Amino acid sequence: MKGLQALILAMVMVMAIATTDAQSICNMPASGLMACKPAVTPPNPPPPTSTCCSALSHADMRCLCSYKNSKLLPSLGIDPNLAMKLPSLCKLPHPANC
Repeated sequence: MKGLQALILAMVMVMAIATTDAQSICNMPASGLMACKPAVTPPNPPPPTSTCCSALSHADMRCLCSYKNSKLLPSLGIDPNLAMKLPSLCKLPHPANC
C-alpha cells in the first residue's frame, strides 16, 4: 500500500511539472495528477477531490509504484506519506501492493 501511495505521489510531482493534458503518467492524465496535488501537499491537505479519485481509479498502479522512492516528489512540495494515503482516502477497491 505504501508503494502505491508513493507512486501516486511521484505521478503528482511529474504532473506538477507538466503543462498540458496531452501528457500522462501511468495512464493518469496531467489534469488528474494536478487534481490530486492539493491532497498530497502539506501542511493541511484537503481530502482528495472526486476528480483526483476518478483519475487515480484508472491509473496503472504498478506503474505508479515505480515512483515510490522518487526524490523528486519532496522537491515539488509533495509529501510521499500523504500520497500513500490517497488510495484508501479514495476508497479504491484494489490498490496495488508496492
